[in-house]
Amino acid sequence: MKMLYKKIALILAVIPALNGYAATCPDAGAFNVLPQFNAPQKKSFKYFGNQLLSSFYKPFHMVQDAIVLEGKTATLVGKFDYDIILHKDLEGEKVHTYLYSQGMTQWEYIGATITNRDGRVYVPIADRPVGEYMVKMVVEGDLSSATGYLNVVEPNRKTILFDIDGTLTLNDFEGVGDYFGSKVAAAHAYATEVVKAYTAKNYQIIYLTGRPYWVTEDTRQWFKTKNIIPRHLHTNPSSGGLLSLDTENYKTDYIHYLINDARLDIVRAYGNAATDINAYARAGLPAQDTYIIGSQAGNGGTQDIGGDYSYHFATVVEGTPAVDCHN
Repeated sequence: MKMLYKKIALILAVIPALNGYAATCPDAGAFNVLPQFNAPQKKSFKYFGNQLLSSFYKPFHMVQDAIVLEGKTATLVGKFDYDIILHKDLEGEKVHTYLYSQGMTQWEYIGATITNRDGRVYVPIADRPVGEYMVKMVVEGDLSSATGYLNVVEPNRKTILFDIDGTLTLNDFEGVGDYFGSKVAAAHAYATEVVKAYTAKNYQIIYLTGRPYWVTEDTRQWFKTKNIIPRHLHTNPSSGGLLSLDTENYKTDYIHYLINDARLDIVRAYGNAATDINAYARAGLPAQDTYIIGSQAGNGGTQDIGGDYSYHFATVVEGTPAVDCHN
């Protein structure tokens, strides 16, 4: 009889997930107040060339945000290089990783990893409860650092997907190569209101951009200037220049991951370019739920946002029901 009760309890426990119910609401203010961070002890670089690199050039490090289904292992990827032009990789040096989430009293030390020939570290994180986590990676040789985010989600988490350049911003990053202005790029009217409204309604927000990985921190700064929560951001990890020729395939592959592995329920997707329209369609996102701004609007059966987001905000976004969840 006890075994029967256990089976019934198990079935009842999974019914919410099967119905698309996200049991845990995200906390928009989870990282407004952080505990004191104690950096690792600074030690000399292993290689003298890296000491010179650090002495003469500004770091352009990044942590690629990760999102993973509960019960699965996430892999945090850090990329460490120096100089705005050269982007010289930091090879063979020790990087320390730390993790923090709401409810924790201090940063959790995960461990040290040595950067590979590409300046990357790969740090596995397993068996974490559903929630949002801040990740900090610190270079031991000069204590330079980068910050990212980890999301552990339940199945069928309701999600809104955004491109950035030309979609939230006025100009297309890849079209104009406006790298040096990426921190201060102007936004479409009511674009930030749209993002904030979805956030307030408890949707998971995904920013999927063709920007190369080395503008990740600049992009996070842009979010902060617009008072937008800067999670979850996915930049192109393989792009080595301002122009990326594999944007459509890169976006298609990542959306497949979000749907098939992270088990997200992407209810709307926003873009501006043909690569967005094609990637969304190839990944199986319905055209009636794909909203496009700019000259490509309406192509492929997509929904035309208009010249800016004001009408869309008033007629579509404001009336969108909030996600059913609890803290």
